Amino acid sequence: MNLSVNIAGVTWKNPVTVASGTFGSGLEYGQFVDLSKLGAVTTKGVANVPWPGNPTPRVAETYGGMMNAIGLQNPGIDVFCKRDIPYLKDAGATIVVNVCGKSQEDYVEVVERLGDEPIDMMEINVSCPNVKEGGIAFGQNPDALYEITKAVKAKAKQPIIMKLSPNVTDITEMARAAEAGGADAVSLINTLTGMKIDVERQKFVIANKTGGVSGPAIHPIAVRMVYQVANAVNIPIIGMGGIRTAEDALEFIMAGATAVSVGTANFNNPYTTMEVIAGIEDYMRRHNVEDINDLIGIVK
Repeated sequence: MNLSVNIAGVTWKNPVTVASGTFGSGLEYGQFVDLSKLGAVTTKGVANVPWPGNPTPRVAETYGGMMNAIGLQNPGIDVFCKRDIPYLKDAGATIVVNVCGKSQEDYVEVVERLGDEPIDMMEINVSCPNVKEGGIAFGQNPDALYEITKAVKAKAKQPIIMKLSPNVTDITEMARAAEAGGADAVSLINTLTGMKIDVERQKFVIANKTGGVSGPAIHPIAVRMVYQVANAVNIPIIGMGGIRTAEDALEFIMAGATAVSVGTANFNNPYTTMEVIAGIEDYMRRHNVEDINDLIGIVK
């Protein structure tokens, strides 16, 4: 039975990774999960300089999920290269580094810095606010998305995955812009913008007022967007949004995703990824599927 998939020339031993920001850089989860058994480890976002993140409170529970406005707190690329990459390498992980920035120059600086590091791929978080364009996220304007993809691709030595924001009118327009800019793959969806109000205190629950909603509540929306993108572009897709079970993951694969990311579920069950991988194997056995690739995009 074959569970391995190929994304932009990189072979993953199975189609399961973790969503950026839900797994640290693997250091916290290494005691629960054998990182070498994951398809890949996708790290928390890393920037050219340390980011303090947003003021607290910045996490809240919601029906069927959670909301966060962490603000991409990270130690910066120097600490990341010295501490996190060696750890992941020693653990035998396939490494996907998530990159964030506030300007095109920020992204390019990190991408260039990672060029000679022993990583496998990069995921570019275009849900960051573009400070030079009045704060609108790179991933909410197709022209900005095309330009950032092109700039990053010109300097990248490893394949790049563009992580698409669902907070747009037409997700296929964004996917096409990323593909036109040279993206090797796309991942979707990032969180949906939401808000929660504490009616007793008559205040916003999150200091930032708004936050990114994730978890099972967004799963059907994510599956729909993955299906739309799979029918709009010719590059591999990594699907994510509310995956808790093998069935959730298989929905994405059947909709057209080559691989999937487990995110929010890691917080309440750190073994979720292993359970999803085992569940996919069990499904393949029960349905006499020899190769996971035969299931990709099977639902038309």
